[in-house]
Amino acid sequence: DKFEQFWAINRKLMEYPPEDSGFRYIPFRIYQATTERPFIQKLFRPIASGGQLHTLGDLLKDVCPSAITPEDGEQKTQVMIHGIEPMLETPVQWLSEHMSYPDNFLHISIIPRPTD
Repeated sequence: DKFEQFWAINRKLMEYPPEDSGFRYIPFRIYQATTERPFIQKLFRPIASGGQLHTLGDLLKDVCPSAITPEDGEQKTQVMIHGIEPMLETPVQWLSEHMSYPDNFLHISIIPRPTD
């Protein structure tokens, strides 16, 4: 209930100099419904060494390739953030700025695709 106090501190974490083109790292957690591991948590650089923006697809290829590259060719999972399925081409920087929770983590769920 103290948003102003929270935002005074959080603003320092969320702002970055224009010359940096983004955050140094994106904190995220990936939750998978079909594995024994409760979650994957790492830091991820939103900008590649060549200066291009990393996408959600890049993050998943690096950390959880089975979520986007099915072995039999049929996509059996959905990648969800806040109940929506973002395009894999979405820059991770944008997702972090607009879809992170108050803890500044980007929480990503990988769930089985409905069969109906």
